[in-house]
Amino acid sequence: MSSNIHPTALIDPGARLGANVSVGAYSIIGPDVEIGDNTWVGPHVVINGPTRIGNDNRIFQFSSLGEMPQDKKYAGEPTRLEIGDRNTIREFCTFNRGTAQDAGVTRLGNDNWIMAYVHLAHDCQIGDHTIFANNAQLAGHVHVGDWAILGGFTVVHQFVRIGAHCITGMGSILFQDVPPFVTAAGNPVAPHGINSEGLKRRGYAPETIAGLRRAYKTLYRSGLKLEEAAVAIAAEAQTQGDLAPLTVLADFLTAPGRGIIR
Repeated sequence: MSSNIHPTALIDPGARLGANVSVGAYSIIGPDVEIGDNTWVGPHVVINGPTRIGNDNRIFQFSSLGEMPQDKKYAGEPTRLEIGDRNTIREFCTFNRGTAQDAGVTRLGNDNWIMAYVHLAHDCQIGDHTIFANNAQLAGHVHVGDWAILGGFTVVHQFVRIGAHCITGMGSILFQDVPPFVTAAGNPVAPHGINSEGLKRRGYAPETIAGLRRAYKTLYRSGLKLEEAAVAIAAEAQTQGDLAPLTVLADFLTAPGRGIIR
């Protein structure tokens, strides 16, 4: 297995690097770090373990990955960070390991585009194909679904859930959950319709988007209480498959959380 390691980089003997891994000048790879094949680590990056990084990732300069959580309750438990495949992680990002009070792991999935200065606090769970613009900041225990887009300077309170295919505007402040497929913006954040443009780009049929628009009106404009709207959307979703968008929305609304943005 060949790797391209700059002579000024410090690689702990306990680290495991796959084939064709590149590590730039002055980067530090600590013990119990595993980096998969064809991953590029730029200069001045610090990666501590336990951390697992998959294949074909690009990690830019001055990022800090796998450091201990910023949680006063942390007492040295062997928690970890897991990063999947084909992610781009730009400059000055900070991803912390999990805590024993949660699943013990902070997780970033596959094919994510993470811009500069993004912070993923302990126990965050990020899906696949997300985009986090510059300075998106996630507190602990935040969950983000697949294909979600966070605008620049989006700030997310701990334990908030962000549903799949939603999008937030620049400078959004999230204290409550954002349902799947919703466009949200503001301080505090408010809903602004369905992310129809994003759904079109991902190949969703016009009738599917129309159905989500009707569900949005049921949720936000019908005058129904949240529980009543969730029941109505779930009833409509029963005619569709388990992975259909209305089913995804109904399941999100009935799962425990911090309450949805209104």
